[in-house]
Amino acid sequence: MDSLIAVLAGGQGERVGGAKPSLQLGGRPLIDYSVSAGLEAGADVIVVAKPDTALPALEAPVLREPEEPRHPLCGIVAALREAGGRAVIVVGCDLPFVTAELLGWLGGLPEPFAVPELNGRLHPLLARYSPGLLAPLERALEGRRHLQEAVRELGPRLIHEDELGRFGEPGRLLFNLNTPEDLARAQAILASAR
Repeated sequence: MDSLIAVLAGGQGERVGGAKPSLQLGGRPLIDYSVSAGLEAGADVIVVAKPDTALPALEAPVLREPEEPRHPLCGIVAALREAGGRAVIVVGCDLPFVTAELLGWLGGLPEPFAVPELNGRLHPLLARYSPGLLAPLERALEGRRHLQEAVRELGPRLIHEDELGRFGEPGRLLFNLNTPEDLARAQAILASAR
């Protein structure tokens, strides 16, 4: 796959009690799920994190994004700058159920910009970004634009539930872990899958 997979780990994780990448889920650090899916997809994988983000041992190099601003676009922009003209497949470190097959499919799409949409909500932290989006995303970051708003205005190709369904249950694929309740739910999903 001629895309770079960037696992974003720059958030503060306040709602879940901090240190989200190292949070234990099923005996593994949470970030390990996204990194492993990226590596299994056969892509180059990097982790993008703030300078002060505590990370567990990883099988991927770490790119430290600027300390400020604390905005999800900061990691996306940093990854696009690092990608050497390749498309970037962004995946949040808090998406434990994303699959290598879905990441590989995103990497192979012909469209330069593709974002899942489920129940009317965009999921820009599991998306394909082409190098041509760097300048408009830099402007959106400078203006501290809301991520959903900035992404929707750029007119992505929307990936709908029927397409996501080829890779698993869409709600599960897009499940992101933000709260202690989410952690308990993720533990239950893992237990039921065993």
